[in-house]
Amino acid sequence: MNVPVNANKPMTSIQSLFSVTGKNVLVTGGSRGIGEMIAHGFAAAGANVLITSRDETACQVTAAKLSCHYVASNVATVTGCDQLVQHVDTLFGGKLHVLINNAGTSWGEPLERRSKTGWGFDKVMDLNVKGLFYLTRACIPLLQNAATVEDPARVINIGSVVGLVPQDAPTHAYDASKAAVHNLTRKFASDLASKHITVNCVAPGFVPSRMSAGLKSWGADHEALASQTPLQRLGNADDMAGACLYFSSRAGSWCTGVILNVDGGAVGAMTIPLRSEL
Repeated sequence: MNVPVNANKPMTSIQSLFSVTGKNVLVTGGSRGIGEMIAHGFAAAGANVLITSRDETACQVTAAKLSCHYVASNVATVTGCDQLVQHVDTLFGGKLHVLINNAGTSWGEPLERRSKTGWGFDKVMDLNVKGLFYLTRACIPLLQNAATVEDPARVINIGSVVGLVPQDAPTHAYDASKAAVHNLTRKFASDLASKHITVNCVAPGFVPSRMSAGLKSWGADHEALASQTPLQRLGNADDMAGACLYFSSRAGSWCTGVILNVDGGAVGAMTIPLRSEL
């Protein structure tokens, strides 16, 4: 097997190194929150962006703001994933350079209480884990069409630091789902490397969004979350988009199977508190 050797290849210009201009990008859950932040970054960088979520009105509003494409879809089902991929195929002429699996939901309930509306565990797993798996699998042909050895196609999964260290809230399904996202990232990275498709994961810390605002019910508002973060602030749009732009550019083309914490040091700078009497 002849493996191309490019160790002596001149370095790409800085502008080209981090460029995603002209790339076709799909962002699930792109109508609000972290998904909108990521979509905004790609649109501003000159990519062809398609956002999707179940809320067509929200998609339409965000797409108008970002000057990008939108379509309503439900990626929690196999049928919904297949229908979305058909739309992507038509819109982007059979080539998808970047898939951002961001769509997600959360749910929390104390173990001793069973809600009248039933458990939300299935809803979380259907969207956060099964949907990610089904959509990624369905997108493989389109990703392959866009991939080259030097510039692979990219899959970027949005995990969470709570997939590494569970949070102090009864969000068992969400925390477990994000741990599954991290492991699926590694599995897909192994599966798809030979097809010149990289698979990486961004694991955000706490970022202002409708989902993180829900933690106030468990005693953690945004101010409290920021004060407990080593870098003393919550994440922002630059943090979220920047990590994904890196993974999607030539600068990140030799990374696969990576779980990147973008969390203000919440996990990596964590120390174990010692009791004063020790």
